[in-house]
Amino acid sequence: MKIELKKITVKELTEGYQDNQENGVIGYGGKLDIRPPYQREFIYKDKQRDAVIHTITKGFPLNVKCIGP
Repeated sequence: MKIELKKITVKELTEGYQDNQENGVIGYGGKLDIRPPYQREFIYKDKQRDAVIHTITKGFPLNVKCIGP
C-alpha cells in the first residue's frame, strides 16, 4: 500500500457527512469511511478529543483511511 500526504481542509472533510446510525458514518464527499458499519459507536474522552483538536491546529496529519482513489 502506498500512502501519500493529501492536504484537505476541515470543510472538505465534512462535506457530504452522513451519520447512518448502525450503517456507519461517511464524510469527504463519500470518500472517507469515518465509522464503518461493523465498528461500534465510539466517543472520545475529553483528553482524547483535545489531543485530536491539538493535532489539527498544529497542522499534523491525522491517521485516516479513505475509500477509493
